[in-house]
Amino acid sequence: MGPMIKPFILSMCYHVMLASAWSVNNFLMTGPKAFLTYAGSVQVGAQSGIQECKHQFGWDRWNCPESALQLSTHNGLRSATRETSFVHAISAAGVMYTLTKNCSMGNFENCGCDDSKIGQMGGRGWIWGGCSDNIMFGENMSKQFVDALENGHDSRAAVNLHNNEAGRLAIKATMRRACKCHGVSGSCSLQTCWMQLPDFRSVGNYLKVKHGQAKKLEMDKRRMRAGNSADHRGALTDAFSCIPRTELIYLEDSPNYCERNRTLGLQGTEGRECVQGGGDGDRNATQWERRSCRRLCHDCGLRVVEKRVEIVSSCNCKFHWCCTVKCERCAQTVTKYYCARRERVRTPHNKTRRRHRGRGGRKQFKPKPVGSS
Repeated sequence: MGPMIKPFILSMCYHVMLASAWSVNNFLMTGPKAFLTYAGSVQVGAQSGIQECKHQFGWDRWNCPESALQLSTHNGLRSATRETSFVHAISAAGVMYTLTKNCSMGNFENCGCDDSKIGQMGGRGWIWGGCSDNIMFGENMSKQFVDALENGHDSRAAVNLHNNEAGRLAIKATMRRACKCHGVSGSCSLQTCWMQLPDFRSVGNYLKVKHGQAKKLEMDKRRMRAGNSADHRGALTDAFSCIPRTELIYLEDSPNYCERNRTLGLQGTEGRECVQGGGDGDRNATQWERRSCRRLCHDCGLRVVEKRVEIVSSCNCKFHWCCTVKCERCAQTVTKYYCARRERVRTPHNKTRRRHRGRGGRKQFKPKPVGSS
């Protein structure tokens, strides 16, 4: 677990322990008991969200660094950029996804499959049945854990809560219907269907598209500066009124991720690995990955350097009765590419001196050829 992940999990759970009593699925639980029951799932869900963030932005200038994982705004230092909107959405989605999955698997008491539609006609030739994943439970519990981190009442907190909700709605948008056939000799005259969670990668892909389409929230600055709480709330309501709940929003333009910025915790792109298009090692790379050297290096004023790296891995594995697998250790040299600073072109010192002397007011004499009169 990374150094920033543990404080994130502890902060999330700590805020939940301080929250007021809440009810889900017709049972009441409060404080420490709820913390113990769901903390493990919340931890796994938050980690899955962070890992998916790193995967989705692995070849972008902003690559979901550890400094981006702080979700709370209570210290007033959190930014509200396009990228942090994704962090909030994928984190809320990860927690909801894991809680929903564990609920459907029977890992929690008084919680299981969503059977509210069983027996009802779903469409032509199929009815609801089976074990639908209980997304209502996961959604409600995710709100209790993730949204509890936002204790502010300003526009920044409102934006974060909106993006949390957009992340949970992404789970609903990517749910898929699974069906089982019934009938004589596999005729499939009738189907029983239920709703299943997708692979979490599908949720990440969905939210990555939403990140690219994110909208900047335009606030009425005059009403925001008025100092009147009613005007402040009214400005927030008007700003959010035309934005769908499914869309990601942000308040501030993103900084220059090419450059190192210690204040913001940004490392820049110098030293980052990239994929050089056209090489033998990138046959399985996506088009976005193949363009990473241009995006991370050239467009940031850096050059690409090539390094030969030796990788040691298991190979020639054989099964021995009974029951072990023995492998050899094989070394393979691969070519990797990295972003580096451009080398400065220096003018030789002696040429510079000669040029300066030529520009002076002294008369220049040409030497005479030997033997001339």
